[in-house]
Amino acid sequence: MLPESTLNQLKSALPDGQLPSSYGVYFKNTLVALCHALEDHILQSTPETPEQYPLVLVTFQRGKWYLQEADRYYDIAQCSRHIAIAAVADSGFESHKTGKLDQVSLVNLEEDDPLIHEWNLIILAPDYAAMLLCHELSPEEYRADTQPQVDTERKFYGLWTFDRTPVEKAAQILIEEMRPYNPELADKLTEIQSQIATMPSEGKTDLSSVVSRIVTYLQTSQQKLVTINRQTRELVDLEGQALRLNRNLAASKLQAFLRMAQRVDERDKDNPIASLQVSALAETLGQLIDLPTLKLRRLRLAGLLYRIGLAEAPSEVFRQTPKQLNDSSYAFWRDRSVLGAHLLSTMPELDAIKEIVKHQLENWDGSGKPNGLKGEEIMIEARILGLVAHFQELTQPRGDRLPLSLGEALEKCLDYRDTWFDPTLLDSLTTIIRLTEMGLMALPDRPSQLPAIWLEEATK
Repeated sequence: MLPESTLNQLKSALPDGQLPSSYGVYFKNTLVALCHALEDHILQSTPETPEQYPLVLVTFQRGKWYLQEADRYYDIAQCSRHIAIAAVADSGFESHKTGKLDQVSLVNLEEDDPLIHEWNLIILAPDYAAMLLCHELSPEEYRADTQPQVDTERKFYGLWTFDRTPVEKAAQILIEEMRPYNPELADKLTEIQSQIATMPSEGKTDLSSVVSRIVTYLQTSQQKLVTINRQTRELVDLEGQALRLNRNLAASKLQAFLRMAQRVDERDKDNPIASLQVSALAETLGQLIDLPTLKLRRLRLAGLLYRIGLAEAPSEVFRQTPKQLNDSSYAFWRDRSVLGAHLLSTMPELDAIKEIVKHQLENWDGSGKPNGLKGEEIMIEARILGLVAHFQELTQPRGDRLPLSLGEALEKCLDYRDTWFDPTLLDSLTTIIRLTEMGLMALPDRPSQLPAIWLEEATK
């Protein structure tokens, strides 16, 4: 990757010098899915005034790639305050109707401009920010046997994020990259960015639907790859390519699921780090009972995703206790395990994690949901997750209920010995809490760091 790339400039501009955790190597097919998901949010959001429309900055490498999306960008322009599109002016780049709109500016890149190696989408609105930043690998960065033979095999260093700070930094960098071509445009874009930054926000936009859309796009892209592979197998050996693409898509879909789970936590003002704490305590409990390494990894991931079924829940779910909720809102709380399993079912690699999430609300005596499993019919990871999730929830405030101390929360769980919870697991949780109260151990508040190959190992 070139030192002057937007990605490298962003890394230098960030206070901690760390790019968002989504940074990695992506195939083009994955990036198309991510771009479409982010663009769709512009099309589906309806700000009250044009001043609340987003500023959109895009680089398409070459005009031919822009033309594939030009009709789509005609519609996006109707919902945007201004769009600046940079690409090499070939293939009728300037003659399309989109480029003639007042709110669209085209920047014709020179052939030697480093930006022609980049594929970027930056969206800045008063209530949300999003971006995809990518830089294509050079021929030297591919192994000899992995040089792209078709367009979908092209690889990019890239990241995507909804974090406003890096998005604003990247917007400033990209505007300055456009300045040599059109100083007046750069001044106009800078002014719009400043105006957006000072506009009062109507509240934090819930982007869980965007993340859900990302998952859908990625799933569709994966299905298309399988079709392409079957149709062309006789002409080209695409087995290795399909495997690499599928792994890349799987990693991206999992990131989208984790981001969705994070959004659920962010919406829950009383319990904003529930997933981290549940994952961490579930892992600790699993270690205490000597759970095999593979099951520990699955349990740890299931803990991070256990509330993903609340992604579309109404806000009152996070402000009241289950007893206070109306029937429709309570349904989300009651059915979060089934809803979560349904979401995760779109990713076959997560079948084991899906089953843990699905059965977290089964009860030891068979009175639980969704299948009324009893005792050891319930997989051990689901039994652990159900117990830990209930315990953690009791230690946080909810509606008019005050948070309980660790000891008080444990006593509440012990009330359900042999009914809701596995008595052996309750004994192990009791050991952890007593050791914590004695100061002999600290209750973990986040799971242990996952190794680089954790996706493959956790989803085997």
